[in-house]
Amino acid sequence: MTHFGALEAFVQAAETSSFKEAGRRIGLSSSAIGRTIAKLEQELGARLFHRSTRAISLTAEGEKFLFHCYRIFAEFDAAREELSAVTAEPKGRLRIGFPNLGTELMPHIVAFQKRYPEIELDLDFSDRLVNLVEEGFDAVMRIGSVDDSRLMMRRLSGFHHRLVAAPDYASLRGLPVSPDDLQTHLCLRYRYPSSGKLAPWPFLTNGELISPDLPTSSVSNNINSLLSMVENGLGIALLPDFMVHEKIKAKQLIPVLDEYIHDRRDVGILWPSNRQSLPKIRAFVDFMAGRLGSA
Repeated sequence: MTHFGALEAFVQAAETSSFKEAGRRIGLSSSAIGRTIAKLEQELGARLFHRSTRAISLTAEGEKFLFHCYRIFAEFDAAREELSAVTAEPKGRLRIGFPNLGTELMPHIVAFQKRYPEIELDLDFSDRLVNLVEEGFDAVMRIGSVDDSRLMMRRLSGFHHRLVAAPDYASLRGLPVSPDDLQTHLCLRYRYPSSGKLAPWPFLTNGELISPDLPTSSVSNNINSLLSMVENGLGIALLPDFMVHEKIKAKQLIPVLDEYIHDRRDVGILWPSNRQSLPKIRAFVDFMAGRLGSA
């Protein structure tokens, strides 16, 4: 019968792409890990890894099984922590998903780790739309609202967008004075990784909110790359205010069409409703709300 040790061996091998490294982490030989995985594959009736003389990689079945293993370990951690005293110091593995913008929160994350050293953080930065429940996340930070009865959400803060350009770009091409003028400018656009659609640029004109079709110079699904392109004078981009505020103050970037931009987004933390009472999740949610100013 499959036991936790076999699942742990599989997860470590999947995360390191190496039986040898998985064995080193667990304290077993690479051959012992290989035998354990082979037995697990036999029990499941499925091949979990592609094997070569130089490397291993997950099969499609292995990818699916890895997600289930994450969920199994998460449920085990949840059961163990619920049986612990409520006053116990939060501890255990905490898997948190962030958008790429979440790197701006690293000072707060570092402060959390120092406050709760017994919590092992597993941070995943990606702009793809993760399935919190199916992929075994304890919580995710999300921009915007989510309608899912399986999830709890706490608002942390909000932000708005600003159109910006570099002084070099302004010197070379000038700046638009109305949204219509953007038709003759280089627009750097953000593409949503989950849908492949371009993020709209919302303008308020004559009391009406519009998102006009715009010429596109470059597209990226990473907001930091757009910031770099703007700073190097490659065009105009719509970016979160917290990324550009200090650069505008330092005159490294110039605000564009501020009076027309009408856009505000909420930032919140989501977590499964069946884990509401877990000390490690409560600790993270309360800590981040305190640092960011929950409304």
